[in-house]
Amino acid sequence: MLISYLVPVVLLVLLLAASIRILPEYKRGVVFFLGRFQSVKGPGLLIIIPGIQKMEVVDLRVITMDVPEQDVISQDNVTVKVNAVLYFRVVDPEKAIIQVENFVNATSQLAQTTLRSVLGKHDLDEMLSERDKLNDDIQEIIDSSAESWGIKVANVEIKHVDLDESMIRAIARQAEAERERRAKVIHAEGELQASKKLVEAANVMAENSAALQLRYLQTMSDMSNKNASTIVFPLPMDIMEAFKHMNASPAARARTGGAAPDDADAS
Repeated sequence: MLISYLVPVVLLVLLLAASIRILPEYKRGVVFFLGRFQSVKGPGLLIIIPGIQKMEVVDLRVITMDVPEQDVISQDNVTVKVNAVLYFRVVDPEKAIIQVENFVNATSQLAQTTLRSVLGKHDLDEMLSERDKLNDDIQEIIDSSAESWGIKVANVEIKHVDLDESMIRAIARQAEAERERRAKVIHAEGELQASKKLVEAANVMAENSAALQLRYLQTMSDMSNKNASTIVFPLPMDIMEAFKHMNASPAARARTGGAAPDDADAS
């Protein structure tokens, strides 16, 4: 008699144990009633009728996915290996279960194909220097495609762009040539500025002969501060003018009032 009551009680307890589900705050349950979508439930305590209702649990937290390394041919025909990381989460559990078989695998495949197609439209220099722009372009494309699956892509980050050794050496040579070009341009600009200043200084000295004398004395002072074996005899600028007058032609001396050598002998 006791056994006849015990069996139904045990079956009822097992049925309740199979029916009771507890979902945490970060999960939702997509409930199907006889194969048809019924509702999205959770979090908390749920009662699911075994055999009649079925529940698929979906995690709403952000999923971090490593996009495998992809072989990409850039627009300037350079082969590189690129990998990235993808951050996404489920915003619509109903679509994530009904619209796609496995939303995690589907998002991974979509990220791989988008990474290859987007990077293939850019040059190598853009891949190395404009990662933020490329990240935004990849995120926008994946987000718009995965929206119908109830997926929201939070961020995409390109992690590594691997080059072969020959390309690394070519980039190093290019960078060295660019630095040499900049050095030559800077040196040429310095020469141009120095020549302009020298012209201005020459114009100032031409207006006042004393300025040339002062510059002459300053140069001698600079030379005397160095440990050199050069001996300098300072001469007044007037003596230099006399030497110049002596080397002038007789006609020039006559114009300046000087006596010609023949006239001096005659006297």
